[in-house]
Amino acid sequence: MGASLDGLGRPGSELDEAVLRALFSESTVGLHVLDSQLRLVRFNTAARYVRAFALEEALGRHPREWAGDFYTGNYEATVLEVLDTGVPALDVEVRGHLSPDEPEIVLSVSCFRLEDAAGGVMGVATAVVDITERKRAAARLALLESASGRIGTTLDIFRTAQEFADEMVPALADTVVIEVLDSVLRGEVSAPGTVMEFGALRCTGRRSVAPEAERYLPSIGEAIGLSSATPFAQCLSDLQPRIIEHLSPDAGWLGREPVRGRRMIEAGAHSVLVLPLAARGSVVGVAHCFRHSTPHAFDDGELALAAELADRVALCLDNARLYTRERSAARVLQLSLRPARISGHTAAETAYSYCPLGAGGDWFDVIPLSGARVALVTGDTAGRGLRAAATMGEVRAAISALAVLDLAPDEVLERLHDLVTRLRGERPREPDAPADDELQDTTCVYLVYSPVTRRCAVASAGHPPPVLALPDGTVEYAVVPTGPSLGRGLAKYDTAEFELAEGSILLMSNTAMLRAVSEDPYEQLARISGALLPADRPLQKICDEVLYRLTPEHAENDAVLLLARTRALGADQVASWTLPNHPASVAEARACTERALAAWGLEQHAFTATLVVSELVTNAVRYADGPIEVRLILDGSAIVCEVTDDSSTAPHLRHAEEVDEGGRGLYLTWQVSRRWGTRPEARGKTIWAEIALSEGG
Repeated sequence: MGASLDGLGRPGSELDEAVLRALFSESTVGLHVLDSQLRLVRFNTAARYVRAFALEEALGRHPREWAGDFYTGNYEATVLEVLDTGVPALDVEVRGHLSPDEPEIVLSVSCFRLEDAAGGVMGVATAVVDITERKRAAARLALLESASGRIGTTLDIFRTAQEFADEMVPALADTVVIEVLDSVLRGEVSAPGTVMEFGALRCTGRRSVAPEAERYLPSIGEAIGLSSATPFAQCLSDLQPRIIEHLSPDAGWLGREPVRGRRMIEAGAHSVLVLPLAARGSVVGVAHCFRHSTPHAFDDGELALAAELADRVALCLDNARLYTRERSAARVLQLSLRPARISGHTAAETAYSYCPLGAGGDWFDVIPLSGARVALVTGDTAGRGLRAAATMGEVRAAISALAVLDLAPDEVLERLHDLVTRLRGERPREPDAPADDELQDTTCVYLVYSPVTRRCAVASAGHPPPVLALPDGTVEYAVVPTGPSLGRGLAKYDTAEFELAEGSILLMSNTAMLRAVSEDPYEQLARISGALLPADRPLQKICDEVLYRLTPEHAENDAVLLLARTRALGADQVASWTLPNHPASVAEARACTERALAAWGLEQHAFTATLVVSELVTNAVRYADGPIEVRLILDGSAIVCEVTDDSSTAPHLRHAEEVDEGGRGLYLTWQVSRRWGTRPEARGKTIWAEIALSEGG
């Protein structure tokens, strides 16, 4: 040891022992001790976790026996030089591979010679740190900085695409092809989900490290077809990048991509990235990158980097398009009526695939409801074009409005039926339309799920029932009575209710997608089961797999999929009490609320919550007769206060005057709540209010 105070540093002292324990047991830096013959005699705990070295049986052996590919080059030269000269070597970079098909690992090695008290050479000690991720992050940052300065130097689409290809190869990929929508070349805009006709994409940029690449690269300006239910079509629909870590020649979707698929196989591609190019809500094109010379596959970090670069080049391409754009008002109107994205919800994790291949009026929706519940909706409007899109927009808007009323699913469909019937009478019939087809057939299935009770309530208006994938591996159709299509026949619908285990998957789709598989429900279920299971995979991957398997090769109709994996709120998120209809229950409700919020660590919201609960319970005592049920739900960013009584009279918000003695209960609730409302129950009604947990909520 070096200089010490009061002899604490003398050999064998407690301080020496503490230092040695720290180095060999607690240090995060890998430490190897080699004797004068470079045999490993000791290593610390951290050294076991350095991926480059297999140390299980390395004691007593030379580094060439356990360091593998990393011993050659810098590592060997550094150790021998330090052993010979005694001059320490600091932060020497050592590179190598665990196997030929795995990414390179970079180590930082520092080496010191070990000497006895007389200066005799005893060996060397090496400190090793894995800096692979640091180096990769630095390389990614350098690529981003370089790309920012070199991409988009002009407002020419072909030049910009080629600049992107030049930056990506060989820094990230072995081959890159950029394809831009033909409409973008004309200055037009395309929204996600636009129907892609054959030849709709044109190659605008390409590059490869292979000298013989010309035989499998498309020509600049070449029109390339696009098939449905492939990673290329899907990424243009939902604007999500795809990674195919290990491309198999027998992958099912390759058969639907005869041009791209054949060229990738000819190039020897084994890993592929498919990147959507989109900017300002508009689709520009698609880029695909693949590896054939680099042995290891793309990883998630490289996917994120490539997606960020794709976003940058898409913005540059869109800037070029803006100089010559012409908007199609009809297309913008039609696609603006479709949901662009859905947000997360406490009740369920959701994923969707939306491929408007036929430009029809199929839709889906996810609507938050009171009490942490969620409504899942899918529907069809027969026909295509603006008329179908307009009908779809009207029905979607009506469902959203009716959902706010918290009606049962059968009541929602009955009111919707009346609306569609009225629209059928108001809308003039087109000259070439059949006499009974003034308004195209519209079907819908409306489902409400509660994470508190884990119960589903669902009704159908001529639409296929949801498919259930249960945690035990069972896949089945939900038993749901099917009523008439909206606007046709008598408005008679029934609600089916059933309980679902947490983690169950609900699958809802448009009618045409299932009929394209088969008219036989059992055959449909068999095809769906193969894609849904195993059900513990990421939900979007399951959704994509269902789409790939169910969409026919030459699809003519829209493909709409909505998947939801159910969640459940436990006892730590729900508190409920049943109180007698007595004035003393108001104080008891406040006390119960304070205890529940204290248990949740939300004491700062106790004043607001007790104010709301006491006002709602006071109203229930005044206007109801039977017991009063109080429930608190911790729903993400809000506390939901619910009070249920046996009175069916709906409350009304009043603005009391200064001299009035009452009438301020709901007004106070409205003032301190994020939102409030009422919903009918089997016995009476429930008044609810949401209290935001943050000022921004």
